[in-house]
Amino acid sequence: MSASTDSPLLPMLRKLQLWGAFSDADEAALLALPHTLRSFEPHAYIVRDGDAATHSCLLRSGFAYRQRIVAGGARQVLAIHMDGDMVDLQNSLLVRADHSVQALTRVEVAFIPREAILEIAFARPAIGQAMWFDTLVDGAIFREWMVNVGRRNARGRLAHLLCECSVRLEAAGLGERHRYELPMSQEQLADCTGLTPVHVNRTLMALEREGLIDRTLRSVIIDDWGKLCEVADFRGDYLHLPVRRAGLRGRGTRLAAAAY
Repeated sequence: MSASTDSPLLPMLRKLQLWGAFSDADEAALLALPHTLRSFEPHAYIVRDGDAATHSCLLRSGFAYRQRIVAGGARQVLAIHMDGDMVDLQNSLLVRADHSVQALTRVEVAFIPREAILEIAFARPAIGQAMWFDTLVDGAIFREWMVNVGRRNARGRLAHLLCECSVRLEAAGLGERHRYELPMSQEQLADCTGLTPVHVNRTLMALEREGLIDRTLRSVIIDDWGKLCEVADFRGDYLHLPVRRAGLRGRGTRLAAAAY
């Protein structure tokens, strides 16, 4: 890579390069995008439902999540985001945000004007195609989450979430296949899986008793990857990571993980 290694937008470049090859000029243009850096403390809103879509947000560090809150106040977490993710790339075309993005940990975010995103996407087809691919993968993950909440039992839902986090964090260079940090409370895990915090606690304890996982504070240790994949019905191909970098396999999976 010829790009500057100290650019604030380097995580974006690394993520988009999963989906395609860029020329030196493409890399330079991407890293030269105008942006504003901001930090947010845990629970702070990065994007609010109904906000005017003026920027797309690159998550440079930390964890965040997308959510919707229904009229009664209940929350559904729709996605977990980590370093390098464009948490609302679709806002480069939409007029208003239709969901909220909230910081899970302390995060640093680069806000890129939507006009700049649109300009580079159309002027440089390789970048535009990678951005398009990125939004399609977001959609694939969302579909899998719908299946997870709608059709798997509690044991399968939590096991699937743990498998996905393992794969994505290893792909991002933020964890290992069998051990990673997941800074989520049982209440937040419940909002991801459509369960109650009590049910989450009981289910995690059951997975531990079966010898599939161990937990230490916010650490997750996977003791039996194959069995956890079986419980989860986990097939990592919906993440669409490059086959040449595959490293993890669940039941029936062509592909499950990558390393940058």
